Amino acid sequence: MKYRRMPIEIEAPEEIGYGNIRHNLAESSMRDIKLGLLGIDWNEQILFYGDHRGRPDLKSLIVEGSAVLTPADVLVTAGAATALFVVATTLLSEGDHLVVIRPNYGTNLETPRAIGCAMTIVDLTFETGFQLPVEAIRSAILPETKMISLTSPHNPTGVVFSEKAIQEIIELASSRGIRVLMDETYRYLNFQTALPAYAAEQNANVISICSLSKAFGAPGIRMGWLINRDPKLMHQLLAAKEQIMISNSVIDEAIAAEIMKQRKTLLDKFHSHLRANFAITQRWMKVHPHLEWVEPVAGAVGFPRIRSGVRVNLEPLYKQLLEIRQTMVGPGHWFEQDDRHFRLGFGYPEQDELTGGLRHIDECLQQNLVR
Repeated sequence: MKYRRMPIEIEAPEEIGYGNIRHNLAESSMRDIKLGLLGIDWNEQILFYGDHRGRPDLKSLIVEGSAVLTPADVLVTAGAATALFVVATTLLSEGDHLVVIRPNYGTNLETPRAIGCAMTIVDLTFETGFQLPVEAIRSAILPETKMISLTSPHNPTGVVFSEKAIQEIIELASSRGIRVLMDETYRYLNFQTALPAYAAEQNANVISICSLSKAFGAPGIRMGWLINRDPKLMHQLLAAKEQIMISNSVIDEAIAAEIMKQRKTLLDKFHSHLRANFAITQRWMKVHPHLEWVEPVAGAVGFPRIRSGVRVNLEPLYKQLLEIRQTMVGPGHWFEQDDRHFRLGFGYPEQDELTGGLRHIDECLQQNLVR
């Protein structure tokens, strides 16, 4: 394995220091919650090795409401990042081939690269609304293709892929013995859509990934999961997890179970906040003379770009935003895109932080226009 640090991690708010950022529009999550909100009594918690597959009641809560999935289809991991790592290192090796969309969360590209797996990257485009190019994915498949890697709701655009396109990809992959990884980390941030069913419900060749980090403001407990209906594959994925960490923190799993028990109350609050902040951002984008976007429909981010023909000095733009205005967005290179794009998070900030940050983007854009 040949690891390298990703720009999104090198330049992350926690690396720069939250004290240096007043207007954090770079985060793709909800505001971090306080443990006291959950009202947990820790006095009887035993600090033992937990169930290797994950706490049973937590697994039941994860698939609650599904007519297809059972707790046996769930493997609880230390965040979605570990789930993605477990899947990649179990299914891919040198000599294999992966089809992966871009832009994407960096791990979905970097872990296969570290393994030495060959990849065909299928780029989503602004002009097609960042929707899945089914024929391009079909054309990218090779005899040695082992997996197709997708993410919906999509990071960093907030786009939700059409059900028809997802179904076509799953059926195509199934007919060729290819696994489909569906990163669904943002599924609970469906503030203006119905909660989607896990893609893993459709076929046993699909692996769904999700976590509590983004939608529930709980990245500090490192809780995620993968879902798959193939018992043989789940046995392999469990073996990988056991060799990495044996089991999860029982403290983290207890907190996760309580969050899932209270998820309706938590999500009602978060969705209300999202809708209000999205409305502010939407109004700002509609009249903006220099920016355009594919309007997000889920998640907590959008991916604006500077309009064609607008000339801007990009390096000082981002530098001034952060160092002078203490305002942070996620520049395009975090996602292997041109820095004329940036990820704009509207879920994490309070309304005054959001409006102040948007104002600072306007001011810095004006200052760095090439006349």
